[in-house]
Amino acid sequence: MAKFVMTNRETAYLLPPSVDDWLPQGHLARLIVEVVDQLDLSAITKKYAGRGSDAYHPSTLIALLIYGYATGVYSSRKIERASSESIAFRYVAGNVHPDHATLAGFRKTNLKEFETIFVQVLQVAKEMKLLKLGNVSLDGTKIKANASKHKSLSYGHINKIKAQLREEVASLLKRAEQIDNQPADGMGLPAELERREARLQQLADAKARIEERARVRDAEEQAEYEAKCAKREALSKEGKKPKGKDPEPPTVGPRDKDQVNLTDEESRIMKASGGGFVQGYNAQAAVDLDTMLIVSAKVTQDCNDKKQIEPMLAEIKDLPDDLGEVTGLLADTGYFSEKNVNHCDNLGVTPMIAMKRDHHNMPLAERFAADAPCPEATDSVSQMAWRLKTKAGRALYSLRKSTVEPVFGIVKSVMGFRQFSMRGLKEANGEWNLVAIAWNLKRMNVLKMV
Repeated sequence: MAKFVMTNRETAYLLPPSVDDWLPQGHLARLIVEVVDQLDLSAITKKYAGRGSDAYHPSTLIALLIYGYATGVYSSRKIERASSESIAFRYVAGNVHPDHATLAGFRKTNLKEFETIFVQVLQVAKEMKLLKLGNVSLDGTKIKANASKHKSLSYGHINKIKAQLREEVASLLKRAEQIDNQPADGMGLPAELERREARLQQLADAKARIEERARVRDAEEQAEYEAKCAKREALSKEGKKPKGKDPEPPTVGPRDKDQVNLTDEESRIMKASGGGFVQGYNAQAAVDLDTMLIVSAKVTQDCNDKKQIEPMLAEIKDLPDDLGEVTGLLADTGYFSEKNVNHCDNLGVTPMIAMKRDHHNMPLAERFAADAPCPEATDSVSQMAWRLKTKAGRALYSLRKSTVEPVFGIVKSVMGFRQFSMRGLKEANGEWNLVAIAWNLKRMNVLKMV
């Protein structure tokens, strides 16, 4: 006869229950609470005036948000519900249940502080002997904004719609004169006029934003054009013939395909790696090669990665000295330019940036051939090209795909973070820092068990 363990939901506790007994040792929630309790949160606590009812402590709210992002729960309403229904969330919350408005408001008003918390978590990792900076791998991934790409308007389309709306307004005004502003055929003329006037104002604002962006782009392209001309002129004075065609002056002003999104105007239309386009941001992450911990996280509006070496290295160089020093940088061909390679060398960081796409299945003879001698040319690009072809260089660069790319894969597929919750570049940066904190704590929980 089968034997079963019977369930009795009416048995009273002999002793008061403790949430500490409900969670197994080594659980991620335990590490998050332990680390958050070590953080200096004075920058946040001093914001509280002390009036009104007692507030939830920032450490509780931060721990809840981090654990939520680490487990794919980003909605403040879902976190509020989980603090009652989930054992792990209940442990993190310490048996209190902050409402969703409190959680959402706390996240929105402390975006800047998440940058400081991100660095503090890295320092805790260093104290736990889980981090020692050396080589880092840099890459970017496109993440959707909290906006639809179908809410974007191009400069050319704006001009067409404005012309159409002006014709409709003129037609409605003429019709109003004929019927003395009375409804005709079920049409309320004042309401129709008001709707079109509001739409025209919205289009004018969108057009002004595109024109402002175009002015910024024109200044950058003009500076780049003048730099190229100056370089060619310098070569000519040295008696050397410049390679290639003379640079063409940039086209000034907005272009018909320039777009602005009416929901999140700071987001951009970007080409996705899997094909198609997304309305989103370019999220950058520098990952420590040995531990896969994110050491720098930043969001940019640039659609490609060409201009990200300098700002990302600046972020890394601003890290506290006790975390160590970055000695090498690995990046794919999207980051390659002579300027970027020289910038790395000037900072004392050895660049390992792919100059072109590698061919798969390298011939056997080439794979085991002896390294070529070091080139006589001493410029940074030639030296890096030689390093990339050596056995040691190929072995080091091959680690790039097994560090930063898996981080993005886990963040998107396991943690489920594929879209920002808040709108705007500042807000996206704060949320990306929160994602990086959550990833680092997940990774630290694994590393401490190794």
